[in-house]
Amino acid sequence: MRIPLGIHLGERFTLDETWAAAEMAEEFGFDSLWVAEGRLTRDAISLMALLAQRTRTVRIGSGVVNNKTRNAALMAVTFKTLDELAPGRIICGLGAWWEPLASRVGTPLRKPVTAMREYVGVLQSFFRNEEVTFSGEFVQMEGVRFDRMYAENVAVDIPIYAGAVGPRMLELAGQTMDGVYLDFLLPVSYLDFAATHIGAGLAKRTDGVTSLDMTQAIAVAVDDADPAAALDECRAFLTLYLMQQPHIAEHCGVEPELVTRIQEVAGWPARPEDIRRAMRLVPDEAVRRVCAAGSTAQAAEKLEEYVAAGVRVPVLNPLGPTKMQTIAALGKAFS
Repeated sequence: MRIPLGIHLGERFTLDETWAAAEMAEEFGFDSLWVAEGRLTRDAISLMALLAQRTRTVRIGSGVVNNKTRNAALMAVTFKTLDELAPGRIICGLGAWWEPLASRVGTPLRKPVTAMREYVGVLQSFFRNEEVTFSGEFVQMEGVRFDRMYAENVAVDIPIYAGAVGPRMLELAGQTMDGVYLDFLLPVSYLDFAATHIGAGLAKRTDGVTSLDMTQAIAVAVDDADPAAALDECRAFLTLYLMQQPHIAEHCGVEPELVTRIQEVAGWPARPEDIRRAMRLVPDEAVRRVCAAGSTAQAAEKLEEYVAAGVRVPVLNPLGPTKMQTIAALGKAFS
């Protein structure tokens, strides 16, 4: 079965691994590379620019950048610049960020759907090469547009994807955006929920768009010699998320009592030893529900379930010491 795949390039990749993953993506005909910017590790834009120079065919998306730390005009011209480097291959993936990090850096989450609606509307006006005047609760612009002094002043075709989880953000994506970049650790059953709310947004559109591109980051680990070790890599990842982003538990089928017990083991940020202790509480069934882990065949079967449920591009988030082998194994399985 031929499935278009992506790779989520997060903080677990060294720079050398990042370049190697990009080479494999080109070799196996992958759909896209997605550069993460959630934690205070690396910024996404620098890596996206380098990847644009190092690749020729694969699309490059931010997976995701937040709508708080970059002014909307700066975000627009940043992605216009990236499109100059890789014409037609850049995707602007946006998210609302997460707590407690947002508050710790002075930009607490408040009315995230309203803030995203304003931000996306302004970005789209910039991308259409319009002069932008907007006075909102979160975004203000007065008579600004792309500057024509140093570069050609033209519209750019840059799709905007929402890093959405909740119903209102999914509906906003359906109403205003081009695609969704769904989060890790959401089960196949979540996709019916997502499709319902995206559909509600699509029904409100007046531009003739009737569907959204659906991509989803999926935690994966493959070890054909020791499938149980691969499962444990995903178990540790799930444990970390339940510790620090418990809203995921609402959708991934984990009981609130288990989340509470896990959080009692760890502080913020969680230390590796905290995760090792807490992950013993997470059963195999919970891991398999939201991750593609084990042998190549087991991981491939899980990815096929996501595709059958409506995901066009499963984006591999490979974990553990075998992450490069995981990319190669699944690239071969679906190429």
